[in-house]
Amino acid sequence: MDSTASASLASLWDEVSGTQPDPDLWVVIATLVVALVVVVPHGLWRLSRNAITIAHEGGHGLVALLTGRTLTGIRLHSDTSGLTVSRGKPHGIGMILTAAAGYTAPPLLGLGGAALLATGRITLLLWLATALLVAMLVMIRNAYGALTVFLTGGTFVVVSWLAGPQVQAAFAYTVVWFLLVGGVRPAFELQAKRSRGGAADSDADQLSRLTHVPAGLWLFLFHAVSLCSLIGGGRWLLEL
Repeated sequence: MDSTASASLASLWDEVSGTQPDPDLWVVIATLVVALVVVVPHGLWRLSRNAITIAHEGGHGLVALLTGRTLTGIRLHSDTSGLTVSRGKPHGIGMILTAAAGYTAPPLLGLGGAALLATGRITLLLWLATALLVAMLVMIRNAYGALTVFLTGGTFVVVSWLAGPQVQAAFAYTVVWFLLVGGVRPAFELQAKRSRGGAADSDADQLSRLTHVPAGLWLFLFHAVSLCSLIGGGRWLLEL
């Protein structure tokens, strides 16, 4: 019985961690176009930005846990804002890294996804994303947030289990392009809000108070991470 279970687990791991054929270049380009279509127009961005907020708040939560803080809950709102609450010292490296993780999480997740796709690990990408969404769902503390994460995670489950290899590849590339392209826009939106005197308690302003480094420099960091991730991840996806 034990040997059968071990063999099954080994077979499952081989299936998940194995490589799949790369899609044709036209598919990669088409998925980039899809990502641009849902990010650039304001109307569609108001809807698709919810997925970026999931990655943003998930980044706060994950880094809070990795730095020894106690994650108490995550809330996602219909206006695409979010809030992650953790307990621990209100200062120090743990708090700084947690605050810095929000705007940098979507592009860095996209960059990591691009690295997996560059090695043909489409299934592994889909399963890892599903696992992260399930873990995040446990920490959601409001109905809208739970529904958003549940629907997003459900989409990954359906594609992972029911779709064929070509659909899985197209879906995975679309998701990664979306994180890379969509990860660029929030920093520009934050910069625009701050130029109008808004967003006084943004991540950049919190980091400024924690580190005594001007908020503008933190904004520059957000821009640098997102743009470098887009360029680097894009080169991997296009195999340039």
